[in-house]
Amino acid sequence: MNEGAQTLSLPLLPTRSFVLFPSTIQPIEAGRVFSINAIRAAHLKADSLIFVSSQKNPNDEVVNMNNLYLTGVLCRIVSITDKNNLLRVRVDVVERVKINSLFFDAENQYYVAEGIVSKLPEVDSITNDSIVRALVEKLNNLPNVLNILSKTTLNMVNKTKDAVALSYILASSLSASTEEKQKILECEDIQELMERVVILLSGEQTKAQIEENIATTVRESAEKNQKEYFLREKLKAIKKELGETSDGSNSPESILEKLENNPYPENIKKKVKAELQKYEMMPQGSLEGALIQSYLDVLMSIPWWEKTTDDEDLKHVEEVLNADHFGLEIPKKRIIEYLAIKKLTGNLKSPILCFYGPPGTGKTSLGKSIAHALGRKFFKASLGGISDEAEIRGHRRTYVGSLPGRIIQGMRKAGVTNPVFLLDEVDKLASSYKGDPASALLEVLDPEQNNQFNDNYVEEPYDLSDVLFICTANYLENIPGPLRDRLELIQLSSYTEIEKLHIAKEHLIVKQVELNGLKIDQVEFTDEAIKYIIRSYTREAGVRELERKIASCLRKVAVNFVKNPDIGKTVVDVDKVREFLLTPPFEDTQKEKEPQIGVVTGLAYTEYGGDILPIEVNYFKGKGSLILTGHLGDVMKESASIALDYVKANADLFGIDADVFANNDIHIHVPEGAVPKDGPSAGIAMACAIISCLSKHPVSPDVAMTGEVTLRGQALPIGGLREKSLAALRSGIKKIVVPKENKKDVDELPVEVKNSLEIIYMTKVEDAVKECFI
Repeated sequence: MNEGAQTLSLPLLPTRSFVLFPSTIQPIEAGRVFSINAIRAAHLKADSLIFVSSQKNPNDEVVNMNNLYLTGVLCRIVSITDKNNLLRVRVDVVERVKINSLFFDAENQYYVAEGIVSKLPEVDSITNDSIVRALVEKLNNLPNVLNILSKTTLNMVNKTKDAVALSYILASSLSASTEEKQKILECEDIQELMERVVILLSGEQTKAQIEENIATTVRESAEKNQKEYFLREKLKAIKKELGETSDGSNSPESILEKLENNPYPENIKKKVKAELQKYEMMPQGSLEGALIQSYLDVLMSIPWWEKTTDDEDLKHVEEVLNADHFGLEIPKKRIIEYLAIKKLTGNLKSPILCFYGPPGTGKTSLGKSIAHALGRKFFKASLGGISDEAEIRGHRRTYVGSLPGRIIQGMRKAGVTNPVFLLDEVDKLASSYKGDPASALLEVLDPEQNNQFNDNYVEEPYDLSDVLFICTANYLENIPGPLRDRLELIQLSSYTEIEKLHIAKEHLIVKQVELNGLKIDQVEFTDEAIKYIIRSYTREAGVRELERKIASCLRKVAVNFVKNPDIGKTVVDVDKVREFLLTPPFEDTQKEKEPQIGVVTGLAYTEYGGDILPIEVNYFKGKGSLILTGHLGDVMKESASIALDYVKANADLFGIDADVFANNDIHIHVPEGAVPKDGPSAGIAMACAIISCLSKHPVSPDVAMTGEVTLRGQALPIGGLREKSLAALRSGIKKIVVPKENKKDVDELPVEVKNSLEIIYMTKVEDAVKECFI
């Protein structure tokens, strides 16, 4: 074989991140199909010759002239071994080659290359000997040379007298990148080759010197420490010497970089740096180190400066609020006022709002709608049943598994300093031996204090003044006084039938049609059907049960549509509602059909809205006792006693024989005995029922009344008039009698209530008696 200029055509073995040098014997592992095929094809030939060259990108699966180094080597295969789907081959590297062309042999499934053997120019013996001496001397200057070269390689070095071969042996044995080794292989003269090998040897010498310096540093700083501490210090010294930092967003270097590149408050920067200093002194894997790491994660993930920009287009905000909710004018106006003043002043502390009212009236969903309208992030924290103060303020870091409180956790999830933060069901907070969460909320919900909120876990003050807090509650009475004093109370009262009709048509039906897989043009509810569902299938202040009944109807429509896709549009009328929902659980009216003696219709306010409350009185021979039944509370029992004592004192005024009280027992019963009842607002109704029973005067079933009674017969004002009047209207009552001091509340009643009910004002029991007796 003429190795000077002869063109060879041989199988090609492309390698990944591996450069071979002449005058060496190297093992290669091949796993790709075309590599294995090339090796087997070459081995079948008598000379067992094969080209080997490295790929520029080790991830490339297809080889071509553009991604292959064109300077490779000519090898002779020494041996082949199969092992675990890999082909292990030992090759004797003969000489450099220059690859001229490359193609893929589709029949035999391997690459074939054409190349010319390319030897370096020969040098005279004097030059050759001087290069060999220089390389050997440089090698001998390396400390701990056995840590760099194996004994076999050292023997080869000592026996080799050829400068080119010696250079290639050293280049193959020293650590360097693929690119650096390829440049050595591509060297065209002995001088350049020697210089590059010397650079590699110098690098090894520098590394050895650094290792020695590191070892010295470690010995001085770790005299009293065990092996683990020694290794850590060595690692720190290596990083410092090489100028490297550890990867990952949680590494101390990345935390410090994030701290310096962002506008964190100065106290937070100081705190983080102090914790990092402690963290770096901890042994790797220690519990204390893990706790500090968790604390730093929390501290860095809390939003300290990020905020969203409010939408200050008042018309657009109004449009969004009106699109999401029907009615609820008072809370909508309050949000518009807040935005208007904020726009004029440029800065305004966020109000602390509290929406209270019966369930299902849209308190929680209104909070989401406000966030949507303002363009703010929204977070909801459910506080119902919480009895641990640490749920609000967080646990101290001394406890294992400690966490921030719900306020800080909510801010982390929101990711901004000015979200809409909904505190749901604040009236359901409980207190226990673990503390009182309601008291912990005092700091959160006080605009004068919450710019310095302290969480036990965070240990640094946090500014909550930009947060728009919205609380929700069903019963104001269950919210402690100091907490209630910090809230701007906005009542979300029961919906009227007209409002429920609009909500069903504009929101509930559209939502449920989509959820049940139907299209809006496939089903239609008549107004009469919706009203029939409201009156006969629901008894609620809100619209949750109404939505469930609409969903139930739509499920029946969906079943019919699946069974018969050609049925066309389904119109849900009153008859369809009866078919879908079966027997109505409620009557159209609950009032008495005929005038009754000793039966007066009262009005009650419950957490579900308003309801009418029939009060029955009877008497019979006895010892003058008062019997009360109907699961009455203490306040209601007192009202019954006051009403009876007033009637006793004014028996002549109402034409009642005074002896009847001494010789008879009087029994007052409020039906639905399993339902607890309490409050003073049934006092007037009880007095009228007692008078009707004892004077034998029948009471009109079309009249209902509410008001607290005193021993002098005065009618005191009551609460919940909107809900009570709506219940009266829903039950077919035509006239309601209310205390005169409630006139201000009457002005705020819905228009349909004022148009449909006759409202009579009273100052004392006699006024109610005149209106209800026939």
